[in-house]
Amino acid sequence: MKTVIVTGGAGFIGSAVVRHLVEETSLRVVNVDVLTYAANLDSLGAARRSPRHVFERVDVCDRDELERVFREHRPAAVLHLAAQTHVDRSIEDPGVFVATNVGGTLNVLEASRRHWNRLDAEGRRRFRLLHVSTDEVYGDLGADKPAAAEGAPYAPSSPYAASKAAADHLVRAWSRTFDLPIVIAACCNNYGPCQYPEKLIPLVVLNAVEEKPLPLYGTGENVRDWLYVEDHARALRMLLECGEPGRTYHVAAHEERTNLDVVGAICTLLDEMAPRAAGRYAELIRFVADRPGHDFRYGLDDSRLRDELGWRPRETFESGLRKTVRWYLDHPDWVQAVRTAEYRRWMAAQYRDGEAQA
Repeated sequence: MKTVIVTGGAGFIGSAVVRHLVEETSLRVVNVDVLTYAANLDSLGAARRSPRHVFERVDVCDRDELERVFREHRPAAVLHLAAQTHVDRSIEDPGVFVATNVGGTLNVLEASRRHWNRLDAEGRRRFRLLHVSTDEVYGDLGADKPAAAEGAPYAPSSPYAASKAAADHLVRAWSRTFDLPIVIAACCNNYGPCQYPEKLIPLVVLNAVEEKPLPLYGTGENVRDWLYVEDHARALRMLLECGEPGRTYHVAAHEERTNLDVVGAICTLLDEMAPRAAGRYAELIRFVADRPGHDFRYGLDDSRLRDELGWRPRETFESGLRKTVRWYLDHPDWVQAVRTAEYRRWMAAQYRDGEAQA
């Protein structure tokens, strides 16, 4: 039975990848996660109890422990998703993002390289390291520029995006210098079940049903492309199996929406699924001061993935959003479990003086 390591496998996207691999393949999945505030083993669902799922509570910043995991489990492939991801937190504490996203990636690369060098010729030929990146490394596209193609210049705006760009450069250097068989996947905004409620969609859903303001930065006209997380997991599995070493692939939904459009769509669904006692949820929308360096728009040209490998998302934005809103309404226990003291501290800081974000 082949073994794959998934770093960050208890996070939002990582848990979707682990669920997919356990449910849809015969792989043995070693889930490496330090369990930060945004990670939750309950997000794994039935996969958590599968005999083909092994959990290792290890920080990618701990090189010795990471090396141990590679020696003990001898993976045929690695999916590297462990990262700090929230832009607002990166503005508050950039050092944590550099340590995890850059230093942690360095450790994964070195552990993978040492493991790869120990494999026989066939194992070396088949091994893959799939590194998951973001559309934010390309920076602000403005309103009219075409979507970024693979190889476009990097222009990160936030500490988060800069840390991911630095990680991408390391990954490419290890490919070029050491011939490590790597694949990079850069994706647009993800949404779906089990996303920590500091991000736009779950935050708006939960604020709305609790009759709290729905704050939007600036005018709410910033544009993002929205991909349902399970479609991303399917794309990553395809790239793990079929991606060409040394190449970058974009994963996009072609579902661009302004933040105001997204919040409005959530309000409309909630009006249907959980009507307010008086009025409509859109009445709770509030516009607040913009955050520093807020990019107007991101966009990815994913024709390589679609044309060469035949991937397509299964969910439209409308169908995926409906599933997502329904999931949060139906899982109050999961929501309550993640609302720790850390979550309450962060939200209190974000709402200080009314300058909250959604």
